[in-house]
Amino acid sequence: MEMDFEDLMNQAYDLPPGAAQLEVLEAAVRLADAEGDIENGFYARHQIVKTAGFHGFPLKAIIAFSWQLGQYDRNPEEYDGQSLLWRYKWIVGTISNFPEIPMSQIQELLEDLGKRYKEHGYSNRTYLYFRSRLALDHGKLDEAKDYLQQFMKVERDHMSDCIACEQHYIVMLYSRLGEDEQALKAAEPIILGNMKCAEVPHITLPELLLPMQRLNLHEEAKKAHTKGYRLVKGKRDLLESVAQHIEYLTMTKPAKAIEVVELHLPFILDHENPYEIMLFHLHTAHLLKKLVQEGSDVLLRLPASFLAAHEDTSLPTLAAHFESLAAAAAQRFDARNGNDFYSKKVADRLLI
Repeated sequence: MEMDFEDLMNQAYDLPPGAAQLEVLEAAVRLADAEGDIENGFYARHQIVKTAGFHGFPLKAIIAFSWQLGQYDRNPEEYDGQSLLWRYKWIVGTISNFPEIPMSQIQELLEDLGKRYKEHGYSNRTYLYFRSRLALDHGKLDEAKDYLQQFMKVERDHMSDCIACEQHYIVMLYSRLGEDEQALKAAEPIILGNMKCAEVPHITLPELLLPMQRLNLHEEAKKAHTKGYRLVKGKRDLLESVAQHIEYLTMTKPAKAIEVVELHLPFILDHENPYEIMLFHLHTAHLLKKLVQEGSDVLLRLPASFLAAHEDTSLPTLAAHFESLAAAAAQRFDARNGNDFYSKKVADRLLI
C-alpha cells in the first residue's frame, strides 16, 4: 500500500534523527513535489534542514534550505520569516566546507544574510560574527580576528547565536591563532559549566588540547580529552572534534588513537562534509606515519567496503593513501580561497 504525505511524515517522526529519517523525509518531499503541494514540500524540507544540519548531512540541508528561501521570496507573507532567518545562519556557517562552492557565491550569501537581517531590524552583530567565521574558514586569520573585535562591540539581539556558541568561537579563533593563554582564558566560563548548549563544551574541549599541550598543562589536557571525547564519540556530525582527539592521542597514546580511527572510519565513507573528511584523513595519516616510523606492526581494522576497494592495507600504504587524500583536499580548498593555508597545514602536520 502506497503511503501518503502524512504517513511518511509520521514514519519519519518515529525514527531517530539521521540517515534513515532523512530518507523518509526526502520521500515525503518527492511526493509533495509530484503533487504540486508547495506547503507540504516546504514543511518537509523544514525538517530536513534541521535533521541534516545537525546530524552530518550539511549538503542536504543546503539544498533544502535554498528551495525554501526561493519560496519565501516569492510569497513572504505565507511563511515564518524569523524562523527562516535563524536557519539561514546554519547554512552560512557550513557553506565554506564545500570547496566546489566559489568564493563569490559564499560572499554573496553572506551579504544577503546581512541585508535580510538589516531589513528585519536586527543589528550587524551576527553578520560580523559570520564574517569572522568565514575568514577563519578561508585561512585569513588576521581578518578573522579583526571582524571578531568588531563583532564583540555590538550588542546581542534575537538573531545572535547562543552565548555558549559565540564564546566557543572566540576560544576556537584564539586557539587557531596560537594565542594559547587567551584561548584558555576565554574558555574558563565553558570549562566551569557556566556556558553550555547542545554542542558546547563538546566542540570546545578538543580546541583546548593543543593549547594545553603547548603550555605544558598535560594533566589538564588529559582531563579535557577524557571528558571531551566521551561527548563526541560516535557522532558523525562532530567528526572535526573526533579528528582533533585523534591528533591529541597521536602525541600521547597512539594505540588509543587507532581505536578512535577504527570506530569512526566508516563515517567518512559516506560523509557529506569535505572539510571534516580532510581533517580526519590528515590526522589519521599523521598517526599512521608515526606508527610506521616507530616500527609498529599494529593492524588497522577496516570496513568491509574499504577492504574491497584496497588490496594493500599495510600501514605505510594506508598512511600514504590518507596523506594523498588530505593533500588533494587541501589543494582544492586553497584554490578556492586563493592562498596556501590548508596545504601548509597538511604539510606541517605530516612532518614526523
